[in-house]
Amino acid sequence: MIAIIGGSGLNNLSALEQVSEKWVDTPYSEGGVLVTQGHLPGVELPVCFLPRHGKGHVLPPHRINYRANLYALHELGVRAVLAVNAVGGITSATGPGAIVIPDQVIDYTWGREHTFFDGSDSGLSSPDKFSQTVAHVDMTNPYDELLRTLLQDASVNLRHPVVTQAVYGATQGPRLETPAEIKRLAQDGCDIVGMTGMPEAALARELGMAYASLALSVNWAAGISQEEITMEAIHRVLEEGMAVIEQLLLVAVQRYSDTSNS
Repeated sequence: MIAIIGGSGLNNLSALEQVSEKWVDTPYSEGGVLVTQGHLPGVELPVCFLPRHGKGHVLPPHRINYRANLYALHELGVRAVLAVNAVGGITSATGPGAIVIPDQVIDYTWGREHTFFDGSDSGLSSPDKFSQTVAHVDMTNPYDELLRTLLQDASVNLRHPVVTQAVYGATQGPRLETPAEIKRLAQDGCDIVGMTGMPEAALARELGMAYASLALSVNWAAGISQEEITMEAIHRVLEEGMAVIEQLLLVAVQRYSDTSNS
């Protein structure tokens, strides 16, 4: 099974058919996590959809229960995750409207519950694989190469250019960054900046789920352009860009389904 995690601008998956909703209990949340399940047109493999910010986009980035979200998907049998992220552009190739498939990430967040292996009872349901309460996962390649390739192939199929190599700088939020902070990120090698890329990618790795990000640049990061960052401008880019994002997801999921069944 494959899952799509929707970010800002993608609160539901309009193409999803035969839809049902399921509350999944987890050790990391009270009341469980609501996950939508269904099928995309022409795709045999079931698809889960989870809006990262909750129904109605009510959760700011630092209040999202990333552990509960990823655990719920894992409990449903999800083995691959395509995560949609709204980001700011830092380099010339990642300006507003650019679609980016990052290959690296730098985590600047703090205070978030960022691991299942925190030295206490992990609560994970696969004792053979998660028997340790402390573990160190390899993040040399934080994003799954097969999923990244499928997204890139989808962009070729749709003839829509994407940026295929970029470093995602994950910041705390919910405020936007200062120009000085963006300058620091640029010096560190970041191409895009967002608030939800971590710890999501690391948690998926801990659970053994393939994970890739499909990011839409919705504004220039602070100080890159002389223009003021406004929510009105961001929403315009979101509306146009997410339509393309959905098309890319549909093609990528179709190809993942074909790969899984071959």
